[in-house]
Amino acid sequence: MTGRTKYLLDESDLPTTWYNVIPDLPEPPPPPLHPGTREPVGPDDLAPLFPQAIIGQEVTQDRFVDIPGEVLDVYRLWRPSPLYRARRLEKALGTPARIYYKYEGVSPVGSHKPNTAVPQAFYNAAEGIRRLTTETGAGQWGSALAFASATFGLECEVWQVRASYDQKPYRKIMMETFGATVHPSPSKETAAGRAVLDADPDSTGSLGIAISEAVEQAAADPDTRYALGSVLNHVLLHQTVIGEEALLQFAQAGDTPDVIVGCTGGGSNFGGLVFPFLREKLAGRIDPVIRAVEPAACPSLTRGRYAYDFGDTAGLTPLLKMHTLGHDFIPDPIHAGGLRYHGMAPLLSHIYELGLVEALAVGQQECFAAGVRFARAEGIIPAPEPTHALAACIQEALRCKETGEEKAILTALCGHAHLDLPAYAAYLSGQMTDNELPESALADSLAGLP
Repeated sequence: MTGRTKYLLDESDLPTTWYNVIPDLPEPPPPPLHPGTREPVGPDDLAPLFPQAIIGQEVTQDRFVDIPGEVLDVYRLWRPSPLYRARRLEKALGTPARIYYKYEGVSPVGSHKPNTAVPQAFYNAAEGIRRLTTETGAGQWGSALAFASATFGLECEVWQVRASYDQKPYRKIMMETFGATVHPSPSKETAAGRAVLDADPDSTGSLGIAISEAVEQAAADPDTRYALGSVLNHVLLHQTVIGEEALLQFAQAGDTPDVIVGCTGGGSNFGGLVFPFLREKLAGRIDPVIRAVEPAACPSLTRGRYAYDFGDTAGLTPLLKMHTLGHDFIPDPIHAGGLRYHGMAPLLSHIYELGLVEALAVGQQECFAAGVRFARAEGIIPAPEPTHALAACIQEALRCKETGEEKAILTALCGHAHLDLPAYAAYLSGQMTDNELPESALADSLAGLP
């Protein structure tokens, strides 16, 4: 094998603005609605949960938003992140395709999540907030917010979905090392959690339930705010540093992606990589196929309904127009905990409705097979979440092997699996099963839409 493996940017190349895709779309996304009035939510409705700077970013119509210097200073701990050419995987697959992956596992907590945790903590600290609450699935987001809170002197309280809390004990230890308090969700700490436990004492939890618990705590304390790791516009905005860097790195490589693939749970990793490339596509400068990949057990894009729904189980949040499985939906406890969310980001849902991106769902056994194949070729064990993108990436590369097409494929490797190895143990021992969502269960969960 010959040729360059890594495309690295200097710290001076770190993007100084985040990109907002909304002004470049053919039509704007539907607004969040107040659940009582069904009128668009205003800044005052969000003030109990978010600082004013974040609220401004949630509704901004500016194409670019400046990244504060204090945030850039923290970003430089790991950004710019590398773009790799997966030459060894290409060889193992025998494909003429050129495979690239943008690797976010170099961050302090091993994932892309600090890209938004750091600015959220910064803006809250700047407005005098004392404590942040949040939910987490696999623990990547909770770890990121714990790290960011420690950086800016904030307390951090995390509700972790019970299934992941039990499967991934080292994530809890990481959060606690950064100073966070961690509860399994559903918990007895909140009314929302107690209600779930009263109905089902053995509940494995969901991100929707954990969100309800974190929001309930934040809304009750004027010194506390809530921080969300995915779904909302400002989160996807912060993640666009990934795609902006990748554009510069593809220029270094003298290449252009023909296919871009990313995993989707709430949508932050996918949007962060894809939106800058979508800008270039809408401007007519490139024309890649853009493909979102989600778990077959939690298929909000491919099988959910595009409707207004709550972002949480207890109905404490505004109504969001999104692809949803229903806010009461509790997915099977698959190992890709970060993708076990009942709804897709409203902005990404809107873009999917516009026909600008594709979507497919993949079972977890195929995903982990792809993760093992990638690890043995490239030397990085991917987190369970990006194995979904890798499975679709390998599918595309093998199609190129059949057709002889020399496509350039870009995927997002949004984190490593150093704290997720029990999931690989389940796969390697043959104990992992696929969990297809039954039509009856989907119909039941959708029946609860407001």
